[in-house]
Amino acid sequence: MSVEELIEVAAGEKEADIVLKGGKVVNVLSGEIYEADVAILGSQIAGLGAYSGKTEIDVSGKYVCPGLIDGHVHIESSMVSVPEFARVVVPLGTTTVVVDPHEIANVMGSEGILFMLKSSKYNPLNVFVMLPSCVPSTDLETAGAELKALDLFPFLSDKWVLGLGEMMNYHGVITRNEDVMDMIKIANGKRIDGHAPGVTGRSLNAYAAGGIQSDHESVTLEEAREKLRVGLHIMLREGSASRNLLDLLPLVTHRNADRFMFVTDDKHPGDLLTEGHIDYMLRLAVANGVDPALAVKMATSNTAEYYGLDKLGAIAPGYFADIAVLDDFETCRAALVMKNGEVVARDGKPERAFQTKYKLPIRSSVNVKALSLDDFAVEAKDGLANVIGLLPGKIITEWLRERPKVVGGRVVSDPSSDLVKIAVVERHHASGNIGLGLVKGFGLKRGAFASSIAHDSHNIIVAGVDDVDMLRCVTHIVEMQGGLCVSSGGEIVDSLPLPIAGLMSEGPMEFVRDKLEGLHASLGQLGIGVNDPFMAVSFLALPVVPSLKLTDKGLVDVEKLRLIELFSS
Repeated sequence: MSVEELIEVAAGEKEADIVLKGGKVVNVLSGEIYEADVAILGSQIAGLGAYSGKTEIDVSGKYVCPGLIDGHVHIESSMVSVPEFARVVVPLGTTTVVVDPHEIANVMGSEGILFMLKSSKYNPLNVFVMLPSCVPSTDLETAGAELKALDLFPFLSDKWVLGLGEMMNYHGVITRNEDVMDMIKIANGKRIDGHAPGVTGRSLNAYAAGGIQSDHESVTLEEAREKLRVGLHIMLREGSASRNLLDLLPLVTHRNADRFMFVTDDKHPGDLLTEGHIDYMLRLAVANGVDPALAVKMATSNTAEYYGLDKLGAIAPGYFADIAVLDDFETCRAALVMKNGEVVARDGKPERAFQTKYKLPIRSSVNVKALSLDDFAVEAKDGLANVIGLLPGKIITEWLRERPKVVGGRVVSDPSSDLVKIAVVERHHASGNIGLGLVKGFGLKRGAFASSIAHDSHNIIVAGVDDVDMLRCVTHIVEMQGGLCVSSGGEIVDSLPLPIAGLMSEGPMEFVRDKLEGLHASLGQLGIGVNDPFMAVSFLALPVVPSLKLTDKGLVDVEKLRLIELFSS
């Protein structure tokens, strides 16, 4: 297809390949919704108006929108491969995602980034990459890799790489850390996404002055407003762990709406399959009073313009024919999805299989030194212990001071006071590092559960009442080469293998969802009442979110970024 041919079709001198007839075009460029045919030639939109085509699709009464765009997502958090993620979200109207492969990069470094780039080929989903800027996020944990500016620089020449992913080390920006400054320099005009929970005042000014251009961590109107005022684009987030869309929507007006975009960040299989993806955010926004055309703009063109995605995010001549035809704005159900002018989904189902053309090899990523029960022993000391207090539904924790139960000079779990042992086992280099601590809030009465998903370095995290079950869980995860499991009475009750970097399954998302539901049911029988305990436990190892966390190196005082003892004054 040539430019001349596209002009011929636009001018009505030549028949289009496909014409969407009689729909209501949601024009995010003019802010209008009006009836018009959409003429398509090859992969591009030729014109809007009255057209005829070789193939005509009646979309009367439906809303013709640009393909939806997720501006910041960790696909690894869906626990499935990129083609499987595409299979689920494309029929929902999503045609473009901007991913930060931060999770797999912490496990496999540059190899993990390359794996995600290669996995994205041959699918009807644009997968653009923001390079992980903080691997590892701190020196208080052991990651599978360390990425410096020199390691990331070669990727910036790839057309699918848009810049640097979330700069979690905001302290490093503000204090002009040499490594962080090198990261910012290699971006050289490309976007740098932010991650600045609770950063305000002069510190926020310094963060923005360092070249950071967005943030997805605002949880209050006041926080988002201050970030908006210093020039940051606000990513409205509605994921599984953090849901901030409705809290921040009142800040959006017609005067500032171009500074907002929709993102999911982390969304788990059950939520993707039951709620949806960006279509769910669109539905929520409209239901809460946002003008539909404005909501679609935040779900499409704002994101495309922020990242410089030329000819994406709008229904207009010359733009790529990435289109989501919605039944209405009450359900935001996609009756038809087009990618590059091809119909790829109808009525919520893909038109064809989404898969790479070849199986990508990936090395083992679970390497643990031989373990024994003694590795989980905690020697008791005088005084109170520093205890991680779980806050259901939040990734921050309380810092509690408790007197633990002691038997034979060793600390043991005490279900009667909801105080159980927790351990983080290093799984990348077989170093033998094991961080030991106590957590309160799960309600676990017996047994143990473990996961090779533990943000950000993804070592194996295990919580349990009994050391035997804790050891059994960790051993089983090593045998599976990554995954989730529950043990009781020294036996594995249920498990989910995640052999791709210990983060992702090779199976369909429905399989992962069903296995997760089974694991949650098993944990319910062991006394746990919190929602999604595996997600909750995974964030207990994240040493960049307050206040007390546990890594393979020990307990972390997040506010002071230092390791502390279990017993301390």
